[in-house]
Amino acid sequence: MFNFRNYITGTALLVSLSLTLSLPASAQVLPKPDPEPPKGWQLMDLKENGFYGISLKPAYLFLQGKKSKTVVVATIDSGVDTLQKDLKSILWINTKEIPGNGIDDDHNGYIDDIHGWNFLGGPDGKADFNETTEEVREYNKLKDKYATLTDTNAVDKKDYTYWKHVKTVYDSTVNKARTETEQLQPIMNALMVTSGYIKRGLSLPANGTFKQADLVKLKMTNDTLSQSKYVWDSIFSQEGSNKNNAAIIKDLSEYLAKLNNDLSPDLEARKRIVGDNVDSMDHKPYGNNLLKFSDASHGTGVAGLIGAIRNNNYGINGVADNIRIMAIKAVPNGDEYDKDIANAIHYAVDNGARIINMSFGKQVSPHKEWLDEAFKYAAAKDVLLVQAAGNDSQDMDVKPDFPNDTFLDGSSTDADNLINVGASGPKLDEHLAGDFSNYGKKNVDIFAPGVKVTTVDTDAEFMTEDGTSFSSPITAGVAALLLEYYPTLSAKQLKQIILQSATPLTGTEVYKPGSKTIKVDFATLSKTGGIVNAYRALQIAAKTKGERAD
Repeated sequence: MFNFRNYITGTALLVSLSLTLSLPASAQVLPKPDPEPPKGWQLMDLKENGFYGISLKPAYLFLQGKKSKTVVVATIDSGVDTLQKDLKSILWINTKEIPGNGIDDDHNGYIDDIHGWNFLGGPDGKADFNETTEEVREYNKLKDKYATLTDTNAVDKKDYTYWKHVKTVYDSTVNKARTETEQLQPIMNALMVTSGYIKRGLSLPANGTFKQADLVKLKMTNDTLSQSKYVWDSIFSQEGSNKNNAAIIKDLSEYLAKLNNDLSPDLEARKRIVGDNVDSMDHKPYGNNLLKFSDASHGTGVAGLIGAIRNNNYGINGVADNIRIMAIKAVPNGDEYDKDIANAIHYAVDNGARIINMSFGKQVSPHKEWLDEAFKYAAAKDVLLVQAAGNDSQDMDVKPDFPNDTFLDGSSTDADNLINVGASGPKLDEHLAGDFSNYGKKNVDIFAPGVKVTTVDTDAEFMTEDGTSFSSPITAGVAALLLEYYPTLSAKQLKQIILQSATPLTGTEVYKPGSKTIKVDFATLSKTGGIVNAYRALQIAAKTKGERAD
């Protein structure tokens, strides 16, 4: 969810100017930032509130007096903080398992899987949560065999073509990582130094934090403090005034670590920590039941958007009001393994999940056939998959991400049980499409709120971030809400209803994701051309005869 473009394009120059110590304080005039949308805008109604949310208030008014049934929603993600106050009571509990006895009581192959499973786990409570991208792993695995071959002397043309693709993606990834590291590391250094000056100026302890509102309390005793304030004002104007300095530094640090994982990959981490063979779908048990590690922030936020406890005067209101979150840890700080995702889907389906949220994706899939089989398995068991479109400002009709529902055997190019979701902004204006969001008239189904969305974080904290990673669980939450009150709806019907809920915004000119000058019709960016609407979806659901037994 970290948006490095904010730093490179919006703030790097300001930081550089400040650090030269050549700008007098009087010359430091910040550009006026756009006003931040209100917390929870993603749930609002355009007509009533002026923000293009999913119209959840009228949805719940529509449901008044109706009874619901609990729906299990699996999140395949980075884990979850099982003690988060807004999530603790809505976690799925495997009632067939006796907690902490070290025995696989339900004989499902997973020991003490009380709230889910960690496919990145290993012995002694460890987890392989710092990984590299798939193209880096594949490049290093294949280079000795293919690097000296050419189109002329390669015997297996199909495998050689795959190698060339891997190498092309690898070269692009490594060059990007090198360039961004060179740009972002000085900014990181500047943030660390200037943060120290600000904390001293505010008489904060070394581990203290500050927000933008605290900067007005500073007394400008010297140019260094003045310029430090300027740096952080510019950073907060990009990242949001509700974030504190520690959260911003943490986000940037994790992104730099991800870049470093591509430049200096630890290719033995998986084998050393988890101990399995990632190129063998041997169905041997692996992993552990620990769901919270230092990278659990992403998965915690995703879970919160789906179903954080509503109206408890704490945190946020999730979309759905009667769910259980089955947390599956399979997404590291880096690219997920095909084996883990396939096994995670099987785990979720076999343990009763009706909806699976998948806020991840990558550019290379060495074992796509395993994912295709898992997608088909979910479809056969009537389970809906909801997937984030990705954050690379790319046309997915031209450059697809993985996993996807264009199956290798040609059996599907658009699965009935998969919704692919792009990210939209809070206002019906030229910025409605998230600048970072992937798009595609054929391969992205619908858009949902994903710009400056607030959700819960680990350790009783909260975060406001950008990302299709948030658009997907908001959509999954709508699907869960439909299924709670209309439990006979099939996965296919859930997809159809959610897509029908989106009004095509034909004629709404927006900036094309990734561009600040080119405008396109918003309706051309996805199959529906619109944004998820919970109220309209419920109206359609109420008139739809379900295809499955209650």
